[in-house]
Amino acid sequence: MAFDVKEYALALDKFIVQMEKIPDLINPDTQQAMDGLCKVLRIAKVEADFYENLGYEEQKWGGRAVFYHNGECDAQRGMVYEEWTEEGNLMKYGIYPTVGEAEWDENEQEKIQVFLKVLLTFNARTRMQQMVQRLTFRDRELGMYNMAWFMKNTNHIISKGEICKYAACQFNMRHFSVINQQIGRERGSRVLGKFIRQFQEKLSSEEMVCRISGDNFVVLFFKTNLKMVMEYLKGTGIVYDEKQGKRVWITTNAGYYMIPANCDSAASIMECLGTAINMARDVRKTEYAFFDAELMQGIRVGKMIEANLPEALAREEFQVYYQPKIQLKNYNLVGAEALCRWFQNGKMIAPGEFIPILEKSKLICLLDFYMLEHVCRDIRRWLDEGKEVVTVSVNLSRVHMGDMDLLDNILAIVDKYEVPHRYIEIELTETGTDVEYSHLKSLVSGLREHGFSTSVDDFGTGYSSMNLIRELPWNVLKIDKSFLPDNSDDDRQKRVMFRHLIALAQDMEIECIVEGVENVEQIKLLKESNCYLAQGFYFDRPLAVTEFEQKLTEISS
Repeated sequence: MAFDVKEYALALDKFIVQMEKIPDLINPDTQQAMDGLCKVLRIAKVEADFYENLGYEEQKWGGRAVFYHNGECDAQRGMVYEEWTEEGNLMKYGIYPTVGEAEWDENEQEKIQVFLKVLLTFNARTRMQQMVQRLTFRDRELGMYNMAWFMKNTNHIISKGEICKYAACQFNMRHFSVINQQIGRERGSRVLGKFIRQFQEKLSSEEMVCRISGDNFVVLFFKTNLKMVMEYLKGTGIVYDEKQGKRVWITTNAGYYMIPANCDSAASIMECLGTAINMARDVRKTEYAFFDAELMQGIRVGKMIEANLPEALAREEFQVYYQPKIQLKNYNLVGAEALCRWFQNGKMIAPGEFIPILEKSKLICLLDFYMLEHVCRDIRRWLDEGKEVVTVSVNLSRVHMGDMDLLDNILAIVDKYEVPHRYIEIELTETGTDVEYSHLKSLVSGLREHGFSTSVDDFGTGYSSMNLIRELPWNVLKIDKSFLPDNSDDDRQKRVMFRHLIALAQDMEIECIVEGVENVEQIKLLKESNCYLAQGFYFDRPLAVTEFEQKLTEISS
């Protein structure tokens, strides 16, 4: 039978037109697109073998894709063509005739070569698209989808009207820097990857985990899988040493959002998730939080507080309250901590309602400087009145870390009122990053050089406590009240830890003060442990300026 050139040309044109509509060769529509041309060329089967490298090809370790198969093929008379990709991968294409058919003549072989080149062109396009997708939508370190893919795919689901089936969660690893310190960063990276891969395996192909950055991720999942997702993210053991079976326990902070049907964008989902995880991590100090009506109300209150802060500062609605520090040897007043109270329209707003909000927006820095200035103003007045003045500790938020002018700003405020530096103690909290820690170390050293006392607040509640007192020149260790006995089941352990903590600080010639002292039993423990500085409700609640001034007058007379 003579070769029909016109039929071949029409079949080739049809093949090219149909293939333009197919996203990749491994697609069910490829068979139909090839059918007419393969019949003209008497082709029964078109396939390709994929090998990662030449060594894999020699060992027959690879994958196979069949693009077209129509009848029994003659594997002994096929045409094989090899192609090497830029990445060093080997692709072997095989085109085979039907069993019992006559040999391909030169004209047919020539047309098959054209068919193969067209096929390679489409495959190259597919590989290019895949490469662009990897670069655009894949996180290169963990090999998973990134934030761009989450936004694109979620918006697609929204456009189909199916988003109401889904919930979303933003999560990050809790204290992962500590895990890196324990097992090394290389193992830590493998643990992170394994944690995410195991999570992905629990999800369907219609659900996705995407990396935002670092150890921050977002997952879109069916609402019916909420319990499974929460259980996994609550805590999962990940093996990091297969030989010895060693593993680490990975926990997360998470913000959840049960997405409603009227959700209009992926961006709005991320905004809700960000609010929820910030509420869990920074405000409530819990493992997770859901974005709901209560949280919405919290957001509105937060925005109101942020908007009102400048005017509230200008009107001096914030007042300094002083909580006395007591020397237990003689129960004399030896110092005080300056605490912030906000009075608006005759009503006091509790610190827990506005401090966390201001810390998130960095407006806390304005309030900290306001407090320092008002303390200095009070001390200047007391000195001018001839009162006996005690050292006052002023809190600075960790949000200040990174402000390279912080020390100069502190000096400018204190020196403006000509307050001797010995009367000011700067109270700082533990930090969570290497950058913050480096700045904290520099700041503490600078404050000491200028004659300020420095103290570390809530010592013992963080994860870098030993490094803090080993490397930084603190004057005072302020021990958190959580170490004090409270007649609970772990009361004995608390007593043991408390005594050792005091002994450690004293051996390092660091003064200790305990906050939250509320009863005689706790005072007895302090004395038994040779700790003679305390503050707490047993002695005094935070006092208004006039009340505290009376105490100063008493020690001055």
